[in-house]
Amino acid sequence: MTDSGNPSYQKFANERIVIMSAPNGARRMPAEHASLPISSKQIAECAGSLADASVSVLHMHVRDENDLHTLDAARYQDAIAAVKSAVGDAMIVQVTTEAVGRYQPDEQMHMVRDVRPEAVSLALRELCSDEAAELVAGAFFEWLVNEHIWPQYILYSVEDVLRFVRLCRKGLFADDHPFCMLVLGQYADGREGKVSELDEMLASGADQYPWSVCCFGKDENAAALHAASVGGHVRIGFENNVLLLDGSVAIDNAALIEQFNETGPADSRQAATADEIRGRWLET
Repeated sequence: MTDSGNPSYQKFANERIVIMSAPNGARRMPAEHASLPISSKQIAECAGSLADASVSVLHMHVRDENDLHTLDAARYQDAIAAVKSAVGDAMIVQVTTEAVGRYQPDEQMHMVRDVRPEAVSLALRELCSDEAAELVAGAFFEWLVNEHIWPQYILYSVEDVLRFVRLCRKGLFADDHPFCMLVLGQYADGREGKVSELDEMLASGADQYPWSVCCFGKDENAAALHAASVGGHVRIGFENNVLLLDGSVAIDNAALIEQFNETGPADSRQAATADEIRGRWLET
């Protein structure tokens, strides 16, 4: 079941799947893979190959001069411009506000206000850690909706899902059908994701909303296939995993997407284009 309270969205999800890619992440370093895109030029080149493989949303991290995670607005603007130069409007760029232990909520929100991206990912537990943070976070979430910036709320556990559902019912997100990302496993502590975690999160209420999944570790493709079979969307890439099904290291991010396309439900749900996604979430 997917977002049963929204027939228009359900029709979209029955026919289309949103394929996102997270090609670099915040922690993986260039020494770990020669094709990890770090610079704006590398990210743009990667975006071109991903667009050719049917990716319509690029989940973007940028790095500082030491290749460390940063929320520097100028670096984001430079990387976004490079991607737009490479692929035009064929891809939506989703910036991340991930803290990685370095940033506070006010800094995360300030970056988004400066960059004004088409889309942004927001970890609920970072931007709205407790009841005291709800007023400021809620005002920011409403600003995103008013500015036609597409937010995706990152949920790491069943507990996150339950809180997300409660806050949605309170109207915190200024949207009756906010889009969430269900994360299986975690890079920081080396915990690989399991497909069973997805079922637990959906059963806890995530299936009431549009959702996608990403999975750390070797079960990435299995989790994506399961999500595709039950009406969800997917995010695949080197942020979460670098291995193909046969255990070999993927030559680049596009290889992981191509593997999913070859094993996925192409006949029943076609990959959504960026313009179709804009019509669904950005132009209403």
